[in-house]
Amino acid sequence: MQVGLVLDSCDPEALAPFWAAALGYVLVGSVENYVLLLPDGIEGPKLLIQQVPEGKTLKNRMHLDIEVSDIEETASKLVALGASRVEATVHEEHDCYWIVMADPEGNEFCLCCSTGR
Repeated sequence: MQVGLVLDSCDPEALAPFWAAALGYVLVGSVENYVLLLPDGIEGPKLLIQQVPEGKTLKNRMHLDIEVSDIEETASKLVALGASRVEATVHEEHDCYWIVMADPEGNEFCLCCSTGR
């Protein structure tokens, strides 16, 4: 069994480059309302960005955790690509640290690490 992820978007073509850079994925192509991203030489699920007519209005029911070695450095890079920090706080629990972020369309995700900030 394999898991694929689908992310709703008002403009998949515009959002795809952000997620490709954020995840280390490559943009494979698009067909009609869909853009496909795949891991670039790393393990991971496919990400399909699907065009929907409505914009995001509420908190995500599911979100991605992106595990990195330095959450502050990665947060700065992703902000430069169009992301935003949802909160200034760096959260900590059970020796895991995370920052709540949002992609350019407002979809929340977390940058996480278990080796400190």
